[in-house]
Amino acid sequence: MSGKRFGQKVREKINGPGEALGQSGASRPASASSVFHFARRARGFTLLELMIVISIIVILAAVALPQYQKIVLHARETTLRDDLFQLRKAIDQYAADKGELPQDVDALAVAGYIREVPIDPMTDDKNWVPTPGEDPNSSDGRMGMIDVHSSSTEMGSDGRPYSEW
Repeated sequence: MSGKRFGQKVREKINGPGEALGQSGASRPASASSVFHFARRARGFTLLELMIVISIIVILAAVALPQYQKIVLHARETTLRDDLFQLRKAIDQYAADKGELPQDVDALAVAGYIREVPIDPMTDDKNWVPTPGEDPNSSDGRMGMIDVHSSSTEMGSDGRPYSEW
């Protein structure tokens, strides 16, 4: 197909049949630059362009993913610290009010010192490990919960296991 006939076919697609030859007095024929511009735009993206865009997306994801994981870990550790602080504060308040140590974490919730037993953010369960000890307010040597820890066996970002926090 010659260049002239190709241009005529493209003009017919753009302007409709008959108008490509200048038969319609109302519209002027499409210029050659607009015809080739239309033909070039109709192609879409090349494989090289798509590969470059995909490569950029992969590089950005590779940079962002470790930072995201670090932020999530920091948020979970912060939640653990706060939960432990609140539980320990509730143990102290319970002991001061009742004159004895609570027997477990559930006793704090039953007595109303905490609304509910929080979920350990490291294990996603309510399985806190109480540290038993002798009740200093008891004259007969009763035992109670003096501290509480996470049941996770993982290491924290500070190098200590979560179970020792």
